[in-house]
Amino acid sequence: MSSDSAYDRSMPYPQVFLVDRGGPPNQHGALPNLVPCWSFPPAPERVRRAGKRRGCLGVSSGVAVVILLLFALVFSGLGIGAVWTVNLQKEMKDMRNIVKALNRSTVENVINAPQKQIGLYEPPLKDEKKVQEERPAAHVIGRLQMDPTHKTLRWEPRVGRAFISGGVTYKVEDGALQVNQTGLYYIYSRVELIFRTCHSTSFFEHSVFVRRSSHSSPLTLMNTHRQGFCPSEQRHAWTTDSFLGSALPLQKDDKVLVNVSHPHYLSHGHYANFFGLYKI
Repeated sequence: MSSDSAYDRSMPYPQVFLVDRGGPPNQHGALPNLVPCWSFPPAPERVRRAGKRRGCLGVSSGVAVVILLLFALVFSGLGIGAVWTVNLQKEMKDMRNIVKALNRSTVENVINAPQKQIGLYEPPLKDEKKVQEERPAAHVIGRLQMDPTHKTLRWEPRVGRAFISGGVTYKVEDGALQVNQTGLYYIYSRVELIFRTCHSTSFFEHSVFVRRSSHSSPLTLMNTHRQGFCPSEQRHAWTTDSFLGSALPLQKDDKVLVNVSHPHYLSHGHYANFFGLYKI
């Protein structure tokens, strides 16, 4: 075995040897038939195999999968945090609006409270279109009679649970509820009386009537006569009440009123005496 080339150590390739096939010597002085022989596989093949084992950028596939999962978790957390922040800001904005509305309502109640107590408070006028869309209805509660000789009762239209809506108006001069639409209405009234010296002959009358422009005299809608509600043997204070209610037709601009025969016996409780109507 012989070699006719020197090995260059600076080259990253394996050593190559030339091997004589053997046989009789060449008589003409020509070089014998030489066969190259490598001591191990070529270096480029080993480099490619090592690169395949290391993967992309010298990182194995398992490590790459772990890194991708970590990135996915981080970005998912950022997305959830952003959504939560947006929802929190929206809720804070809604809370601020609610607090502002409550503050305005509180200020208005404080300012208007004295006027409501003396019956001088007039709420702001509503849009005419909104009034027409509301169902005509009203509920008024009893007030202390300044003149107990008036049998037609007066009421409080803006105190406590009392209200006026849908175009119904309360007439202060005569205590009437005036409707602005023709239709079928449910009308009701309750009164409570306290007889200080009640006896078997005590009585009272409770009626609801309407004043209509086409009639010169009032029209009675409901009426009751109560008697015999006091014990016959004992003569002391006694409380009794009367309730009237019925569905009745009304015309536009009708005025509905309540009469009591003994107004000086009426209870002074606001919620003991009330009167109202609403369109069916």
